[in-house]
Amino acid sequence: MPANKFGGMNRMHTAADKRRDGLLLLGGAVLGAVAFLLIFGLSPLDVTNDSFCRGGYIEKDIQQHYAGWLFYRQSDLSFPLCVTDNINAPQGLSVAYTDSIPLLAAFFRFLSPLLPATFQYFGWFTLLCLMAQGAAGARLLGLFLDGITGPLLADLLFVFSPILWERALRHTSLAAHFFILAALYFYFLGRRSGRHCFRGLFALNILTITIHPYFVPMTYAVTFALLLEYAVSRHRYLSPALWLLADLALTVAAGWMFGLFYGTATGGSDALYGYFGMNLNSLWNPAGVNGVDWSFFLPKQNQVGGNYDAFAYLGFGVLAGLFICLIRMLFKAPKNLWALICRHWALCLVSIILTAFAISHVITANGATLATLPLPPALIKVFSVFRSGGRMFWPVYYLLMLAVCVGFSRLLKRRHIVFAGLTVLTVLQLIDLMPGLMQRRQAFAEAQKQDAFPSSMTSDFWQQAAGRYNSIASMSGLQTDALHLALYTADLGMATNDPFAARYDASALEAQRTVYSQELATGELRSDTLYLFADEGAFLQAVEPVKNSGAWCGRIDGADGSWYVIAPGMADCGLDTACIPYDENYPLRLADYTDALWNRGVLDSTKQTVCFADAPFTRRKLESAAAIVADGRTYPILTVDDSDPGWLMVTLEIEDATVLWGQELETIPCKN
Repeated sequence: MPANKFGGMNRMHTAADKRRDGLLLLGGAVLGAVAFLLIFGLSPLDVTNDSFCRGGYIEKDIQQHYAGWLFYRQSDLSFPLCVTDNINAPQGLSVAYTDSIPLLAAFFRFLSPLLPATFQYFGWFTLLCLMAQGAAGARLLGLFLDGITGPLLADLLFVFSPILWERALRHTSLAAHFFILAALYFYFLGRRSGRHCFRGLFALNILTITIHPYFVPMTYAVTFALLLEYAVSRHRYLSPALWLLADLALTVAAGWMFGLFYGTATGGSDALYGYFGMNLNSLWNPAGVNGVDWSFFLPKQNQVGGNYDAFAYLGFGVLAGLFICLIRMLFKAPKNLWALICRHWALCLVSIILTAFAISHVITANGATLATLPLPPALIKVFSVFRSGGRMFWPVYYLLMLAVCVGFSRLLKRRHIVFAGLTVLTVLQLIDLMPGLMQRRQAFAEAQKQDAFPSSMTSDFWQQAAGRYNSIASMSGLQTDALHLALYTADLGMATNDPFAARYDASALEAQRTVYSQELATGELRSDTLYLFADEGAFLQAVEPVKNSGAWCGRIDGADGSWYVIAPGMADCGLDTACIPYDENYPLRLADYTDALWNRGVLDSTKQTVCFADAPFTRRKLESAAAIVADGRTYPILTVDDSDPGWLMVTLEIEDATVLWGQELETIPCKN
């Protein structure tokens, strides 16, 4: 069989080969479907069952994904697609940034009149991802392993990939790991056939941006390796370059079509590169998010900061297989290892780059930060476009899995021995991953019975406010229980200037808040708008000019914190005890201010000075007060200092003012 100039072997694709390919695709897809049903069951395939979307599963993120779809479903059809003006109003935002899977959101928006009133597509998307994962994994393994049973057995490693299950129905769109396996398949197929261009690879690269933009650099890294190796080996550069440019151009066009470049969605990403970097222990650390333990054999390791998002546990079976293969290669055939690296030099190069990007300039190991390498701020800002940089390791992760399977086949050689070795390795892997898989299964079952993250919006205020307003104005910061608030807003068909998204137009949000603030300062209220404040200081500043305008003003307490509200037209509504009206009896609370000197509003050095947000109300209370009362105890006021703009600093006769944290405070007026 003659070798081609690209280092592969030319081979006719016979009818038997096509039949085998079809069986591998079908068998892999069946494995993925079975895995889905074993963990999640049938309930997420009921499109009218949105309980796990509303109550949260593992994390609250699924609430964001579902809310984005609800907002978009109510929006008028427009171009670019996936843009809703009901969030980040009035500019609007693409629901790509609520991770609502733009391709499906657009498709089902067209079908919306035919769909039931309650409709979610996240369960079916996850099922299709797992089926595609199995199919792509089987075809990839079929390039290296003989027959059908061997590749399908090894395919269980891909189907039960921990990094996939860590995302499934949690960060739903990020479960599309089949993109990576398919890109690797085309890479190795290209190496064998001496080709650099495939229609499937071309389409795959474009499709990634319609699902989640993080997959774009991953599949393009593999694509670039194939094109570069082809160009160098053949001394033909124009054709690969034109192919790559055409693919990139259509990918950008697809991103534009689905609204990813709509507005200036930069907020939420600034200078966060490094925080979500990959810990050096990630490959053997089975610690998943929210306490999920992914290993029967290995203990959980410590992490730093956002390392949890760079979860990359390989599994005990794969780790054991990788160790065996490396030892044999290093001691028995180091030349073969070097030859392998030289043969796939561009793939190794992009793997090194992806790994370095994933680790980031903040190098962490276990619970320690080993070093923070100097990077120009401008470069950090650029890298922060992909702020969760640890995810970029995923193509390398799957290459390591593939290397173990191929290494075992080369090590054991005889077909029946290879099958036995892969069986042992796969069984070890599945036993090891069983705790994590079972925790996932149990967590999803519980999500069907009760909310994993119950709403804090339990006050009857929210029921009485329903239907009164067309929009919610988010006046400051991140609102308490923001994602339940997003669902509440979407369910009532309201608009909001709050983006409820990972990326948003920060300047537009601040501009709109400034407009609202200027109106309130002149006593002007929009009767169709409910004003919400995350910060009490901002509320106290804004409320004075409108407190007598027929609006209910005050604080609404919930399990996760408090909302500060100006509700036009609700002054005469009878509300429950969770609602604290703003009047002269409204209680004081310490400002929740923390920096190098202050800890939640208490000066660290003395523990006697506390701070309050400077507002007309707090000035009236404090400047005429002799003492502060908390929990029945009286603390005389020694001084009130307003020299720091925006704050009132009060020194008390108290031993440790941290006892005032979270307390509702009253004042005793001075005697005339």
